[in-house]
Amino acid sequence: MTNKVKIAAYMCKGCGLGERLDTEQLVNIAQSEGGADICKSHDYLCSSDGIATIRNDIDSQGVTHVVIGACSRRSKTEAFNFIATDGMYAAGAGRAGAADDVAEGVAVARANLREGVIWSQPDSDDARELTQDMADDYVRMACAEAKFMQQPEANPERGVNKRVLVVGGGISGITAALEIAKANYEVLLVEKTAQLGGWTKTFHRRLPAREPYAHPQDNDINELINQIEVSTNITVFLNATLTKTSGAPGQFAVDITTESGATATENVGALVQASGFTRYDASQLPEFSYGKTADVVDQIELEALAKSANGANGPNGDGGIARPSDGKVVESVVFVQCAGQRSDKPGHLPYCSGYCCNVSIKQAMYFKDQNPDIDTNVIYTDLRVPGNGEDFYRSAQLKGVVFTNGSVNKIEVNKIEVSKVGTEGNQLSVNFHDHILDQDAIIHADLVVLATGQVPNSGVDIDASIDNAADDKATNDKDGQSADGVQVGAQVKVSVESILNLDYRQGPDLPHLKHGFSDSHFICFPYETRRTGIYACGPVRRPMDIQQSIEDATGAAMKAIQAVEGASMGRAAHPRSGDLSYPSFRKEGCTQCKRCTVECPFGAIDEDENHYPVFNESRCRRCGTCMGACPVRVISFENYSVDTVGQQIKAIDMPDEFDEKPRILILACENDAYPALDMAAHNCIEYNAFVRIVPVRCLGSVNLIWVTDAINAGFDGIMMMGCKKGEDYQCHFVSGSELAHERMSKIDDTLSQLQLEPERVRTYEVEITDIERVPKLINDYAAKIDEIGMNPFKGF
Repeated sequence: MTNKVKIAAYMCKGCGLGERLDTEQLVNIAQSEGGADICKSHDYLCSSDGIATIRNDIDSQGVTHVVIGACSRRSKTEAFNFIATDGMYAAGAGRAGAADDVAEGVAVARANLREGVIWSQPDSDDARELTQDMADDYVRMACAEAKFMQQPEANPERGVNKRVLVVGGGISGITAALEIAKANYEVLLVEKTAQLGGWTKTFHRRLPAREPYAHPQDNDINELINQIEVSTNITVFLNATLTKTSGAPGQFAVDITTESGATATENVGALVQASGFTRYDASQLPEFSYGKTADVVDQIELEALAKSANGANGPNGDGGIARPSDGKVVESVVFVQCAGQRSDKPGHLPYCSGYCCNVSIKQAMYFKDQNPDIDTNVIYTDLRVPGNGEDFYRSAQLKGVVFTNGSVNKIEVNKIEVSKVGTEGNQLSVNFHDHILDQDAIIHADLVVLATGQVPNSGVDIDASIDNAADDKATNDKDGQSADGVQVGAQVKVSVESILNLDYRQGPDLPHLKHGFSDSHFICFPYETRRTGIYACGPVRRPMDIQQSIEDATGAAMKAIQAVEGASMGRAAHPRSGDLSYPSFRKEGCTQCKRCTVECPFGAIDEDENHYPVFNESRCRRCGTCMGACPVRVISFENYSVDTVGQQIKAIDMPDEFDEKPRILILACENDAYPALDMAAHNCIEYNAFVRIVPVRCLGSVNLIWVTDAINAGFDGIMMMGCKKGEDYQCHFVSGSELAHERMSKIDDTLSQLQLEPERVRTYEVEITDIERVPKLINDYAAKIDEIGMNPFKGF
């Protein structure tokens, strides 16, 4: 860490800044109030000449910290990465290898004068004074931030192993392994059965993945398996499971145990969980007679029937699909969609598995391609055919498949006499309600196929296991709870087979989403999970067909490669990809409250034998939630700390109560709220000039001391803008926004004790698309502050 801080501040005149702002005044403020040693203005700082000016001062003047007064920190990242890493957008985010070009130890702070000031304020003479006030404050804030930040250095304990472990040998796992191997990385592929291929290997044919989407496509799984077998970069473990996984990105240790009981310990840099799905148990559908007759099958079982009929002579010599009960070639078949799905009945799946409609269309074509005279009916409530539009559906119609909009109520098995149909056997009666005719109807069939759903093979539900675990007290707390009432030290009870057997205090598997699918987020961070360096793909993440699984596995493979490369350089994973900072902590000030260990969303903090936190920097996502949780403020990052934000708040010029210029502090999440504010400015949507915005890594990193300091400093209101929380959360750090809401819900009592209105501190959920809503929130809140009046602490 550099001892002597030498700050150089540069004010840009480009993009209209020189016309709207007094840049020389900004230069003087940076020098006189901000303590900058070198202060300059430039027509276009992001130009080659502007960059050269800054680089020359770094090289010749011993500059350690740079303040750039120009556009948002989200803009021109590639240009300013030539100078140094600013911590929010790390070297390498703009272009590969940028870290090699920067001067060692140089930190950069950005003052948002373009989006944050001139583009969000009216261009009029009446507004010029307030606009300049905003710019002056942002320069003060950037200088204050720079003084208390350091350019981080990579974690010396980083792992350098670049092998990737793929768990699961189905289509998802095979694809992930092949893609990683093609990029010239070593892969370990672990499959619990005796062969690769998973469910896909049992399929007769697959859905078409290319135009014209007219016919089922040949199943090429054996070709992919052959590629696995001949690849020199892939090592396959069959009849094997993971019995222990420990470590962190770049330095995982995994125990792979085979059926014989032999265990090998391997070191890898990242993991891809592609453990697939388990068939829904159709025996939970007694109304459909599954299990009462062999002639009611699910889609997986029909694939087996189709494979056995392929190229073989059927019982009547025509090679047709034979029904299981008596071997009679099927002459009529009914497909029942949403069997046990999209239903709130006990034992049913509440979700749609998505792929089932396309599969039924494919299987209906098996019969029509075999014999156009086979009576083929698909009974559906909603027909969903993602991936190929309606082309595949239209093709089935042209082949004579009948689609009936209805809901099946019951399937009955009727014994048919020889005299009636000329042969012995069963006849199935499908009772359904026709939605078009709005009447009950019956279809008779030789075979019924149930479109049941996918149940994720995701291992232990660690949250449920903890909730149901036997009472287990923490060793240093008689009631087994942390300071905020969260159960700690509970032993996870493994109720199902674990997939990863993680050696994490949080439990042996990935957290589950509400339907049991492995943790990830389809909008903000697909593949990422709450265990850094471990990525989920395929049906374990959400229901998928083959093509969707292939695409998903390819994405997870890319993420795994990014993880091992980033870990080898000590860089953070998504969403702060490339950030070199990691948490440091003053042990002598720690009160062992356990807040940081409990609230860390990523399992990056353990405890030593004396119950002090132990940080696993390679697992850390750099969200700062631990910093926000710490009541004694002993946790920080070199480029983001209680001081880097706290000093910005204190640097803001505070008018007295007689100036009638309120001040509203906005702590805005850098992932959703801050981009929304920038985009509002790009769209020239104006908001109140009395706000001062400080971007934070996550609302979970907000420490209550910032709120206290702001109130004491005279701020009239505080707005905290974080990501959407709840089941459909969009928080890039999973639970940061929810934790912030919980913390701030308790501040009303404190405000009441100080005889302050609770409206003075408010938390908002903001989405990145809230371009018009965010300025309105600000303006409405400013009107509310105007209504309740100035902060009585102003001036004290």
